[in-house]
Amino acid sequence: MEATIVWLCMGVVGAAIVTSVLLGLHTWEHRRYVRSCFRDAARHRPTGRAEVFAPCKGNDLDLAGNLHALFHQDYPDYDLTFIVESPDDPACIPVRRLISEHPRVRARLVIAGVADNCGQKVHNLIHATGLVGPEVEYLVFVDSDAQPRPEWLRMLLARLDRNTLAAATGYRWFVPARASLANCLVYSINCAAAVLLGRRRDHLVWGGSWAIRRDRFESLGVRTAWAGTLSDDLVVSRLLRSQRLVARFEPLAMVASPAEFAMASMFAFLRRQYLIGRFYAFNWWLTGLLTTTLMTAAWLAAPLLVAHSLRGGQPSIWLSGSGMALLYLLGAYRGWLRQSLVQTYFPQLAKKLRVPALVDMFAGPVVTIVNWAALVSSIVGRTLRWRGVVYRLESDGRVRSVKRLPASEAGCTQLPAESSDSPLPDAADWRNTEPAWDIVRTMHWPERDAA
Repeated sequence: MEATIVWLCMGVVGAAIVTSVLLGLHTWEHRRYVRSCFRDAARHRPTGRAEVFAPCKGNDLDLAGNLHALFHQDYPDYDLTFIVESPDDPACIPVRRLISEHPRVRARLVIAGVADNCGQKVHNLIHATGLVGPEVEYLVFVDSDAQPRPEWLRMLLARLDRNTLAAATGYRWFVPARASLANCLVYSINCAAAVLLGRRRDHLVWGGSWAIRRDRFESLGVRTAWAGTLSDDLVVSRLLRSQRLVARFEPLAMVASPAEFAMASMFAFLRRQYLIGRFYAFNWWLTGLLTTTLMTAAWLAAPLLVAHSLRGGQPSIWLSGSGMALLYLLGAYRGWLRQSLVQTYFPQLAKKLRVPALVDMFAGPVVTIVNWAALVSSIVGRTLRWRGVVYRLESDGRVRSVKRLPASEAGCTQLPAESSDSPLPDAADWRNTEPAWDIVRTMHWPERDAA
């Protein structure tokens, strides 16, 4: 029996080493692809009217800075549509101020009303996309907690004129407000997810930074598919997969996302992400659960093998110790590859991300176990809390009930929108960057607002 357990532990550690090697190769390829795209960015000059949709709710961390970046995109023909639930939403204050401060940018604030049978974000997008004018060729979506670079919009649209490409997507790179344990853990977990994207075309889009041609959006029936659901991006991903259409990851659409978590809110965030994945992207969720379970089992088995070897058992201490060391070093190397990307994605943030980067490189076993615990917690349950609203889902992912919590129970950990404690102080040069072209715009669209 003892020999069987030992061989089983050795098999788990061996499988984890092979998995780690494969993940390392994928991370290396992600870095190569990202660097090549950054070198090639200047030549892309797409044309056509684009409308950017930014659903907002509450006071996101550095909200004004995030939204400010949308007014300074180096694309010559785009509109901004900010969507809120009600005119009393705190996000209305910075939105209205930014619109008034940028009269050359076509921008408006849309009141979508309260959602009663779907996610509030989905409801906002269904309402706002129904107001699109006939001149718009591209629909672009961005989260209010994302701070894009000036090239973000141009690069999202750069390849959408190809018939083989249905959508373009970016992803987020968390920027912790402080180097707390919770912030560093979620930073590392998010970095590991970000590098899963690459040159290989796929069906997945991330709702905080993506774009699609307007005719494709309508032919897919996205607004109809969104009705009654909680996830905007995974529903679109499911539509693309059903039609055998692909989405491309665009590295210059990677957005900085200010983050501030306590341990409880970090775990709630991770569980919510995985729970939504279980309902809307089950195969991806299951793959993540199995892979993370294997890596966690390896980190629990490797020390047991070493302890067994030290007591004189088999395998020898050289074999068990080497296996454990190799597993750790491969994880550290993957972390180093991920963090070397900061110099490409956000070089101005390298100093601020130094401590989270060290955690990502050297605390792999702890990060893996925390991530596994969050994944396991998402195996059961149909209820989740998201921005002060409790949603209960049916087995097919439809929203069964929506319950709004009082402000005292919302559990918001975000800083006020006007806070000076921005986690992106070194990114101020983005906010002050003027558009590359002189664009003459108006602030409102009376003919469309009247409609």
